[in-house]
Amino acid sequence: MSRRPARASRAKRSELPAVTTASPCPCGLPAAYGACCGRFHAGPATAPTAELLMRSRYSAFAVRDEPYLLTTWDPATRPPSVDLDPAMRWTGLEILDTTDGSAFHTTGTVTFRARFTQQGRPGVLRERSRFARHEGAWVYADGVFGE
Repeated sequence: MSRRPARASRAKRSELPAVTTASPCPCGLPAAYGACCGRFHAGPATAPTAELLMRSRYSAFAVRDEPYLLTTWDPATRPPSVDLDPAMRWTGLEILDTTDGSAFHTTGTVTFRARFTQQGRPGVLRERSRFARHEGAWVYADGVFGE
């Protein structure tokens, strides 16, 4: 996920629902956040596949973990900061397709659909993300938005 739809308004960070290590993981896998994406966010573990990195980045958007998003972004395409919209709530992730991206690859793609609400209105972001290895770890390179 490279960016999010345009900001409509600003809300307080405290309005974000609390996600604890025991909460269901925002990425949708049947595991608690702490055992799933939270272990990557806390470090030093890194996602072993492009798909797991995609899921962990989605969860980072959901919990507003800007440092993790920047760390897992390819230095060649990384922005100086991530503009996280406090009025946006990420509500579901669906992986549509993956190509390569395993421990045996140096690149991979993940096509996904991410659902969100912004000011109570539902929306959907569809993206085909490209991932690459950087210093041995998977990083987000860029993405193409779809319908």
